[in-house]
Amino acid sequence: MQEIRHTPTAPTRAQLLAPGAGIDAHRHDDHQIVYAGRGVVAVTTHAGTWIAPATRALWIPAGTVHAHEAHGDLELHLVGLPAADNPLGLAEPTVLAVGPLLRELILAYTRAPHDDSPERARLRAVLLDQLRASAQQPLHLPAPTVPLLTELCAILRADPADPSTLAELGRRVGASDRTLSRLIKADLGMTFPQWRTQLRLHHALVLLAEGAPVTAVAHRCGWSSASTFIDVFRRAFGHTPGTTARQ
Repeated sequence: MQEIRHTPTAPTRAQLLAPGAGIDAHRHDDHQIVYAGRGVVAVTTHAGTWIAPATRALWIPAGTVHAHEAHGDLELHLVGLPAADNPLGLAEPTVLAVGPLLRELILAYTRAPHDDSPERARLRAVLLDQLRASAQQPLHLPAPTVPLLTELCAILRADPADPSTLAELGRRVGASDRTLSRLIKADLGMTFPQWRTQLRLHHALVLLAEGAPVTAVAHRCGWSSASTFIDVFRRAFGHTPGTTARQ
């Protein structure tokens, strides 16, 4: 079993990670904000995966075992906050919307000298205020705990564009669509179409970060047309896939 690294204090810093690079599973006694100034960052815990482009940040509660993975050239910004300082009151990993002001605050806070100056204290206070005002985003891809669902989800992870219905997938794993639908709702907390859409959106972010054209991403992720993909993507992230690709 891999040893889980324990770092009592969550670091506040900016660092660059090459595509495919990562930070192995670890935990902190502090909360942490994870933000991709460039590229896309994926954070995985026992409960699943959260993924965020430059318009989103990830809130990682104190004590949560998590690992990072870079997609595209990742400019990673980490902000550590003491466990007693929880401006959001969140006990679970959460994706937060990042507007222009919050983005600049995170970049400035992770790049500025780490001192006890009044200027840094004011910067931190405004950063916390902006975090409190950030909307939470349902961009979590839950990890199944039921073996039958693990097998089914692995099929779709291997090929997100697989158009098979739940009944057709059920024949491949040896279960009825009714049984699978019930298990998915109970284990993953969402319906099968919702989970598959989340999977496809996550895969789309990865492909966009790697420089794939929008039309190719749409087809590789299972959408029948680029326009349908753009519409679903805009509703999920608040901007078009082309904006993510440029960022």
